[in-house]
Amino acid sequence: MNSPISIMGAGTMGLGIAQLAASHGEDVILFDIDQKVLDLSKKKLLNTLNNLLKKKKISIDEKDKIMEKINWTVNIKDISKSFMVIEAVIENLDIKKKLFYDMESLVSNECILATNTSSLSVSKIASECKKPQRILGIHFFNPVPIMQLVELIPIDQTQLKLKEMVKNKIESWNKIVVTAKDTPGFIVNRLARPFYGEALRIYEEGIADYSTIDWAMKKMGKFRMGPFELMDFIGIDVNYMATESVFIGLNHNPRYTPSPLQKKLLDEGKLGRKSGEGFYKYQEGVINPEPNKDEKLGKKIYNRILSMLINGAIEALHLQIGSKEDIDIAMSKGVNYPKGLLRWGDEWGLHNVLNQLMDLYDSYGDDRYEPSLLLKNKVNNKTFFYA
Repeated sequence: MNSPISIMGAGTMGLGIAQLAASHGEDVILFDIDQKVLDLSKKKLLNTLNNLLKKKKISIDEKDKIMEKINWTVNIKDISKSFMVIEAVIENLDIKKKLFYDMESLVSNECILATNTSSLSVSKIASECKKPQRILGIHFFNPVPIMQLVELIPIDQTQLKLKEMVKNKIESWNKIVVTAKDTPGFIVNRLARPFYGEALRIYEEGIADYSTIDWAMKKMGKFRMGPFELMDFIGIDVNYMATESVFIGLNHNPRYTPSPLQKKLLDEGKLGRKSGEGFYKYQEGVINPEPNKDEKLGKKIYNRILSMLINGAIEALHLQIGSKEDIDIAMSKGVNYPKGLLRWGDEWGLHNVLNQLMDLYDSYGDDRYEPSLLLKNKVNNKTFFYA
């Protein structure tokens, strides 16, 4: 047996990472403190692999090899010989910090320690460890075996050679890797917030209903799903918590203010598809409202949301959260946007983005519409992000 990769936590993300690694020939140790969770994860993986087998996407031999590659365990000491450990437990800073502190005493000095956090500070998770130079974030997206993108988040102390080693390993699993700064939401979860937040604002102002806003973004912007459809699909609880985490992490930046409407649905247990009702109703026989397919209204909705998305991407580049290439790749591969937001800004015209934001700022007097300084400079200098 080669030195294994250990996954801490056998929930949805941990199991997905284990499946991905095992399917690429890695020996995997999947740890959880709860034997029932481990048993359930094993059953889920078998069902997943049997479905892939039925669809002829894998062979019986491949299915058996994946199952053989994974060792399910409740004994944390089993991770001791790992060359890399990926933590995928609940999004709670104190729990993650304690786990990293415990893991460090169990593994070798050369073992890489990584967190799959989607929004928490990697530096804070590593803060009580003696060797932060071997710690970084590896943010997979759900469902892990299918989603192409992985965000790599080094901290200030992370060794450059270790980051490159991890990048090469993840790319060998047929993933597209981008590097993000250790900041709330990283690239994707930060930049995607206005897609939901501005749509919610438009609804709350009575400009359009859910179905019309969704229609506008799909019709005008060629998005695969509208913001309300997507929130219902992701889970209103998951989406709200991501927004709240970024909002708190960025010192209550008004651009990321959580929606009272979304919080109300969360409190009522209306979580989207998984609960049978969210913004839409999913019970059998229920007919949801038809959109108002007014082209002028649709364009107004689309321009408002898109200008906020592009401005957020420009500000992320200005703050060096990622390179322009990584920012655009992240949004097209991580959340399936039709194109990268910086390139989209170039194509729409950066002056049009700026004018839209200034109109919104003049109308509402709200700092959420403040244009990025980099956007203003680009327009003033008549330059673009791509030649």
